[in-house]
Amino acid sequence: MAMIAAVTESRGAPFVLTEVEVGELRADEVLIAVHAAGICHTDLICRDQWIPVPLPAVLGHEGAGVVIDVGAGVRSVHVGERVGLTFDSCGTCPSCLRAKPSYCHSFFEYNFAASRPEDETSALTRAGNPLGAHFFGQSSFATRAVARERNVVGIESHIPLDLVAPFGCAFQTGAGAVLNTLEVPAGSSLAVFGCGAVGSAAILAAVIAGCSVIIAVDRNTARLGLARKLGATHTVEATGIDLAEAIRGVSRHGVDFALETTGVPDVLRSCVDCLSPLGTAGVIGAPPFGSDVRLDVNTILTGGRVVRGIVEGDSVPQAFIPELIRYWEQGRFPIELMIRHYDFDQINEAAREAEEGRVVKPVLRMAA
Repeated sequence: MAMIAAVTESRGAPFVLTEVEVGELRADEVLIAVHAAGICHTDLICRDQWIPVPLPAVLGHEGAGVVIDVGAGVRSVHVGERVGLTFDSCGTCPSCLRAKPSYCHSFFEYNFAASRPEDETSALTRAGNPLGAHFFGQSSFATRAVARERNVVGIESHIPLDLVAPFGCAFQTGAGAVLNTLEVPAGSSLAVFGCGAVGSAAILAAVIAGCSVIIAVDRNTARLGLARKLGATHTVEATGIDLAEAIRGVSRHGVDFALETTGVPDVLRSCVDCLSPLGTAGVIGAPPFGSDVRLDVNTILTGGRVVRGIVEGDSVPQAFIPELIRYWEQGRFPIELMIRHYDFDQINEAAREAEEGRVVKPVLRMAA
């Protein structure tokens, strides 16, 4: 079957819309006609090889669409069903068996290897040659995506697919960090470093959780304005100041929780330094492989502070994404304030405007 995909040819190269072929499905695979796909920061840093995804490949990992075929062993997904796509996992390792699939022991193989983890093959070919695919178990920068039964989530008929697509990564990551990982109690304080899609979703979740102090930190004044609309009680413009000191100016003893979403090591240091005793810093932002950060050991030791990584918001997507959609239906998770839509052939424009900070969450619309 022929389809159109946005191929990343080499490090930092623009996306190129190209005709490619989709091969036969395996027993656990699902073929989706993609209606929409969000562009995530992770797509762009993989394009730029901060994370070494084999290229050329088809990226994209916030897809949504309609099932058009299923493998022989698929039971929970049906042709004609509307679905969102999310990260993939093995389902059998100790983490997966504990309902922690985002910490799958084979997470890299299932999400970043650009091939089927079982035998390193690909469902996609171009001019007869294998093409990197299966990015986050989907490669949804395309008019068709091959996913697995395990990483699709059913979407009800009245939910717009071009709004629900980013729930598959950015929105569940930010919201899940607050509601699942940190489990912030009502009345607590939270600082969010970076007000992109992940940080903005975290702010919305903090409102849902009942945080009394929500501090948004960013260099982009427009994003800080949006953070206020989403529920931040305070904002800090992160230009030429000591961020930890600025946050302590709001919350004198520091904050109970902080989230680092930028991937900038120096910001992580500020994220830890602004914590109150027994506070927890969650690390979400991904820098290039090999990045490190200097922390004051005594700051962590004497205050009983915790620093922990967070992947995909500790989400079990089939349970958590529907929960977030319910919040959206109730008007408590207004993600439409972050989204700007683009036609599929505007993918490079959308990526550029995201990198320039002119849009929080670009979402591509494919022709159905």
